[in-house]
Amino acid sequence: MAAKPAKTSTVKQKAVKLGPRFLRAFDFAAAKHAGQTRKASTTPYLAHLMGVASLVLEFGGDEHLAIAALLHDVVEDCGGAPMLQEVRRRFGDRVANIVEGCTDSDADPKPPWRERKENYLRHLRTAGADTRLVSAADKLNNVRSILSDYRAVGESIWSRFNGGREGTLWYYRALMEEFLRRKPNRLIRELELAVGELEATANSAAVSRPRKRLPSTSRR
Repeated sequence: MAAKPAKTSTVKQKAVKLGPRFLRAFDFAAAKHAGQTRKASTTPYLAHLMGVASLVLEFGGDEHLAIAALLHDVVEDCGGAPMLQEVRRRFGDRVANIVEGCTDSDADPKPPWRERKENYLRHLRTAGADTRLVSAADKLNNVRSILSDYRAVGESIWSRFNGGREGTLWYYRALMEEFLRRKPNRLIRELELAVGELEATANSAAVSRPRKRLPSTSRR
C-alpha cells in the first residue's frame, strides 16, 4: 500500500482588526506632524509613519503596535515628555511605553548625535519585544528610503544626516547587530538584507570615485 502523503500544517495568523482607536491615532499623528517632511524632500513625514505601521502589521504586530508605530516619533519631534503624557492618556500604557522605548531623546536641545545613538543602542539591549518590533520596522523603513534616494542623488545624500556617511553606516550596522542578539525573525532578516545592500552600495560608490591627483614633487 502506498504511503499517504504527509499533511502539511499551515499556521494562519489571526487577522488584525483596526478600529476607531487606530483611526484616532492616525488623525492624531497627522495633526502633530502636520507640515513636517522627510529629510531633504517634500514628502510628508506622515508617509514614514504609515510605512512603519504597515511593516509592523505585515510582520505580526497587533493594533496596539500599529498605533505605536504611527506615534513613534511624536514625543521626539512634537513636544517631549508632556507629549508622552498625552499619548498615555489618549492611547494607554502599552502604546505609551512603546513610544517611549522608540524615543532616543525627549530633551530640548537634544544631546549630541553620537551620544544619543549610543544611548539608544544600550537601551535596545534590554527593551521588550514590542519596542524592538516597532523600532526594527522604523529602521527598515529608513534604510529602504535611504537606498531609494541614494540611487537618485548619489553620495550627496550623506549631507542630510548628522552622522554623515561613516556615522550613518555605523549606526545602522550597530542597530542590526543589536537586533540579531536575539532570535532573528523575518523582520530582522529583512533589515539585515537592507543594511547589507546599503553598505554594498556605499562601498561600491566609494571604490568607483576617481582619486584626487597628488601634486607633483619632482623638480624640473
